[in-house]
Amino acid sequence: MTDPAKVRRHAERIRELVASVVRSQIKDPRLGMITITDARITADLRDATVFYTVLGDAAAQSSTAAALESAKGLLRSTVGKALGLRHSPTLTFVLDDVQDQVKHIDDLLAAARNADAEVQRLAASAKYAGEPQPYRLEDEVEDAEAETENAGTEDEPRGGDRP
Repeated sequence: MTDPAKVRRHAERIRELVASVVRSQIKDPRLGMITITDARITADLRDATVFYTVLGDAAAQSSTAAALESAKGLLRSTVGKALGLRHSPTLTFVLDDVQDQVKHIDDLLAAARNADAEVQRLAASAKYAGEPQPYRLEDEVEDAEAETENAGTEDEPRGGDRP
């Protein structure tokens, strides 16, 4: 069983190595403005997934994916030599769609803000369905108790009237 800390270190090292090689050694013109965001490796250190983002439209993303796929052998041999493992991990490149998710979340937050503003606008002009103060105050409670005590003494049967 592999140590999780060792797996994390290897994943971080793979991310750094791939970013360095992409920046310095790969001269493919299809490669766009790429950023290596993350790398994950399996516990057996055989398969690595590298996440990347590309600045640009869908055409730039697809051409960058093709460039990374063609440079996979160079990247795998560089990573294998640098890590010093018995087996070089296979590399899989996945487009990280963080920007799309961030935009979606921002849109959801804006919609929630608009809905809250609409609710506050409606609440400002709203009136109570019943009385403005639905709870009994203590002065009213004392007055009500005094009235029930007075009413209760008049209706009580007298001691001599009992059957």
